[in-house]
Amino acid sequence: MTETRKRVLLAKPRGYCAGVDRAVQTVEEALKLYGAPIYVRKQIVHNKHVVSTLEARGAIFVEENEEVPEGSTVIFSAHGVAPEVYEQAKERSLKAIDATCPLVTKVHHEARRFAAEDYDILLIGHEGHEEVIGTAGEAPAHIQLVDGPDGVDKVTVRDPSKVVWLSQTTLSVDETMETVARLKTRLPLLQSPPSDDICYATQNRQHVVKEIAPECDVVLVVGSRNSSNSVRLVEVALDGGARGGYLIDYASEIQDEWLAGATTVGVTSGASVPDDLVTQVLDHLAERGFADVTEVTTAEERLTFSLPQELKRDMKAAAARNA
Repeated sequence: MTETRKRVLLAKPRGYCAGVDRAVQTVEEALKLYGAPIYVRKQIVHNKHVVSTLEARGAIFVEENEEVPEGSTVIFSAHGVAPEVYEQAKERSLKAIDATCPLVTKVHHEARRFAAEDYDILLIGHEGHEEVIGTAGEAPAHIQLVDGPDGVDKVTVRDPSKVVWLSQTTLSVDETMETVARLKTRLPLLQSPPSDDICYATQNRQHVVKEIAPECDVVLVVGSRNSSNSVRLVEVALDGGARGGYLIDYASEIQDEWLAGATTVGVTSGASVPDDLVTQVLDHLAERGFADVTEVTTAEERLTFSLPQELKRDMKAAAARNA
């Protein structure tokens, strides 16, 4: 009888997306340019390791603008903020740098445009998530939250012919489409956003997990519990046929009983996770006999976003002074 080979299926794309890369780089460059401390409103991205690494370099994470000393520099996180947050920053004479992911900014523009045209806007997303709070703040009188398919029955609109749906960028594609399908049974004239709101990176990471899940006994997702897109990856793995799925911040959290009897382990990471954390997971698995790693690629990601304008302007001025 041949011995069953233990192997790892490593998902690609995984880890950092363009919006996260830009946000983290924004904090790093601001620290270099202005010096510590740099204040950041909310977690810059939803990852425990990234936040603690930046704290060690001199970033101070706060919940609200009033915790930032007047006249200081504050960076707004990748998840976006409501217009009132900018106003508060102005009142405190804060130098605000906006690290909102451009794909979230796009949803904010859509919200403002549809509100200006007096539409009812159904925002599909998770209650209390920072991105949802920021988007809803663009047009609170026009936006109501639909938190998954179960939230559909609570929806009320003024004019069924003037209603549009938008979504949080980090949702499960399948669950969002299920929510939209349910909404359309109630509101047949419901309009869709001009382009897909769920971001390319979220979709790509879910797609590759769907590909590998049927072959996996266990899928390990590296990501933090407050990371919406990471949590969704575990759900996608289980829905896709994996026998077990676990969310971990670090390799040290992997429990040996998860791997008991497993021959194929899938590994991926959320969009706010640096790849060195994945490398540590692979090393941990190799020590337990899972040394055979096959990377499964379903898309190539080449998108990059430039740094926020206000930061680029200051970096250029500093470079000119030092030339």
